[in-house]
Amino acid sequence: MIAGIAKRLLRRPRYSAFEPLDLDGRQRAEALRSALADLADDPYLMLADTGWRLLSVFDDLRYDRADMDMMTGPMRAYAARRLAPMGFRQATGSTLDNPALDTRIHIPRFRALGASPFDAVRDTPRRAQDYYLLTPTQTAAHIVRHYTVDDAVERIKALVVRQPVDLLRLSDYLEQRSDHQDFLRAIGHLKYVQRVAVESAPLSRRRALR
Repeated sequence: MIAGIAKRLLRRPRYSAFEPLDLDGRQRAEALRSALADLADDPYLMLADTGWRLLSVFDDLRYDRADMDMMTGPMRAYAARRLAPMGFRQATGSTLDNPALDTRIHIPRFRALGASPFDAVRDTPRRAQDYYLLTPTQTAAHIVRHYTVDDAVERIKALVVRQPVDLLRLSDYLEQRSDHQDFLRAIGHLKYVQRVAVESAPLSRRRALR
């Protein structure tokens, strides 16, 4: 059994998020970033972070901290439909592929009912040119993990005014480390910013994806 697991692990792609791109790769990546700029006014899909190549899609305005945080069928379908004009096609249930730009968009598989949003991409390796498509809460967790507290707060403020985050669920999975506890003290402010956005146009007019 152990030997079988080892063989499966060896067969898995070992992509690095930091593998440098050659000149052609950088040009393709820049072409895609320019195309994704068209999402600036999209009501449900956004380029949430260029540095970490995060796309975020949402379908609801309000959360309960016990809600499942997962990519629903309507969220997947909307993203696929919106990205199709940019050359992306559904390759598998968890990837959108653009052969011309040699770029894939990875949708992490649903892990478990009580899974931490901080673990969303743990088993989803990618190459330097690839992107993740995440829920807003998974996106916020990725930002908390990879930025300083002050930067994370500012970036998540920019996220929640367009896509509400399950902030209580996020806070439930913060660890007992100093940066996470510092971020926890900003949750109240982020909840206020999000509440104002949800009660105001254009977010107040959004309807859940169906």
